[in-house]
Amino acid sequence: MIYQLALTFIKGVGDVLARQLLTTCGSAEAVFKESPQALQKISGFATTLARNIKSPEVMRRAEEELRFIEKHKIRCYFIEDDDYPLRLKECPDAPILFYFKGQTNLNATHALSIVGTRHATPYGKDRTKSIIRELAQLYPDLLIVSGLAYGIDVTAHQAALSYGLPTVAVLAHGLDRIYPQVHKQVAREMLTKGGLLSDYPTKTRPDRANFVKRNRIVAGLTSASLVVESAEKGGSLITANIAFSYSREVLAIPGRVTDPYAIGCNRLIQRNKAALVSSAEDIIKIMNWDLPSQKELPKQGVLLFEEKGQDPVLRMLAEKQHCSITSLAMELNIPLPQLATRLFDLQMEGKIRTMPGNEYCIIL
Repeated sequence: MIYQLALTFIKGVGDVLARQLLTTCGSAEAVFKESPQALQKISGFATTLARNIKSPEVMRRAEEELRFIEKHKIRCYFIEDDDYPLRLKECPDAPILFYFKGQTNLNATHALSIVGTRHATPYGKDRTKSIIRELAQLYPDLLIVSGLAYGIDVTAHQAALSYGLPTVAVLAHGLDRIYPQVHKQVAREMLTKGGLLSDYPTKTRPDRANFVKRNRIVAGLTSASLVVESAEKGGSLITANIAFSYSREVLAIPGRVTDPYAIGCNRLIQRNKAALVSSAEDIIKIMNWDLPSQKELPKQGVLLFEEKGQDPVLRMLAEKQHCSITSLAMELNIPLPQLATRLFDLQMEGKIRTMPGNEYCIIL
């Protein structure tokens, strides 16, 4: 293990070059026992890099890290390990080694990454929770992966925990800290069903560049990445584009064209980089996941509002001609977040429209 750890501490050697060294030399230990002259013959390996391997600081840092992971019972996954996550191993820039603390199967049959803006709206949070709840009813082993950031990320983790699903956070720093600190309790809960994962060693600060780099693991660990809400630019779009480059499924929830945190999702769909989804059923069909025997799809979307074949929202709007969301919620006794989702769906279906004063009416 010491040589595998040391391989990650060689200055100037990233994951791709480290893989090349392993292929050429045969093992991590052999890399450190190879002569500088032989190393310089490897494509892309300069004299300076050959000298860096021999630096005593490399082995000193590896020994320090080994003491930390042994003390805190952290598991290291090396690229050559048999149980290294298969989906991640397929990625050309997969981490040569990563650290994991928790209890879950990283090779779960069903695995979904859920990402989105840190400035999540009530609608985005509600959609995230609803989709996870519906999927949990059918796939109790579904692994939910995200980044523990504010907004959609932490909402996905919390929803997964609430519905008994394992969930893994991919961090942009070492496992000697949690960022943001406010999510420390959520991270602690994840250790018993899910876990914390990072390819960064201890003493690594949560710098901006690290968040961009870690997104490849969020995309690579799963078969599909769902973007719930995203502005025109942001980390969730980076994750989506990486997943697209890996030939993984990219899914996105559409939003109103006037919403700033719907721009990213709408453009992914517009550019054919993501499939449009509005429910768990859409995800199941796109992923072609088998349904467990003797189980039906959970009620969702329109079905949540069906009443003897008639939608109570449409019926109420037909009776009153126009109505505000507050009045509808009070009359129908429907929670506002759930009603907002339904009204949005009806707008997308072209059945209702908004009026001045934030009221709704049926399109005749």
